[in-house]
Amino acid sequence: MIQFPPIPAWDALHPLIVHFPIALLLVSPLFIVIGALLQPEKGRVYLFSALILMALGTSAVFVALETGEAAAKLTERTPEINAVLEHHEQLAETTRVAFAVLTVIFAVMLLLPRLLRRSPGWLAGRALLLLFLVVYGAGMLLLVNTAHNGGRLVHEFGVKAMVEPGALPTAAEAERN
Repeated sequence: MIQFPPIPAWDALHPLIVHFPIALLLVSPLFIVIGALLQPEKGRVYLFSALILMALGTSAVFVALETGEAAAKLTERTPEINAVLEHHEQLAETTRVAFAVLTVIFAVMLLLPRLLRRSPGWLAGRALLLLFLVVYGAGMLLLVNTAHNGGRLVHEFGVKAMVEPGALPTAAEAERN
């Protein structure tokens, strides 16, 4: 019989949550590039899709930070783990601010011309998108560096989420099902 896995406690959700902001925020610039290459009427859908991905990714950064802080309270600490964990937390907080600002800026870039009923010229609009992508690239570097330090905690130091014992079926229970 197929069963849903148990839902982990808040402090054990971090490993499940962290992949959403990484994926969403690294994919959204591709939509911006596609939107910038197309004619404005056709490209607008891609640009608004990028905004939605950014908003979802930025929201996921907020959740990942909160679950990470809860998980960090349960982590066994050594001086090495503590140093990497502190650096990871600082990067995560900076990443949260950076993507919150980037998402607001991109929303303003897309919505302000519609509100003012004035569209920048094709060349000016593309130059603005290119400039935004350069700045967004710095945010992506922050995100990747944050993820790398989280990966170091898991793969180099063996830090893992605390999951309740008995959450997985025993061998006998698995055979019965």
